[in-house]
Amino acid sequence: MAKAKKRKVAPGDVASNRYASYRFELLEKLECGIALQGTEVKALRDGGAQLKDGYALIRDGELFLHNVHIPPYGPAARANHEPERDRRLLAHRRQIDKLAAQVKEKGLTLVPTRIYFSDGRAKVEIAVAKGKDQFDKRQSIKERESKRDMDRALREVRR
Repeated sequence: MAKAKKRKVAPGDVASNRYASYRFELLEKLECGIALQGTEVKALRDGGAQLKDGYALIRDGELFLHNVHIPPYGPAARANHEPERDRRLLAHRRQIDKLAAQVKEKGLTLVPTRIYFSDGRAKVEIAVAKGKDQFDKRQSIKERESKRDMDRALREVRR
């Protein structure tokens, strides 16, 4: 039996961080390019990238992606990339300055939500996020379950 593929947020996604919306309240999203090495692009096309523990930082006026795992590309045995290296994100200066001002606020962070290809170029969507308290997590679970129950009831009525 074939192994089930992980669900993605949108069709065409290489990797998605569905856990981010559970752990954080996503306030604002931004699309950025990624500065990649050649084998990283091929490995992304094969899939298997992981965003779960990833985050973005602004260092020396530049945006960097940390703790994102892009697996080594199999056929490139010797000339492979380091799987967990820091990757530079490509954004306009005004966007980076705006993000820096938002992150200086207490409790806000930059979280990658998905990696995808747009016109042949790898893009990452990062979100300005605020950490949820345990109460907020329980509240979002309740809302999700109540929505599921309502949908189920509506389906039963339509039959």
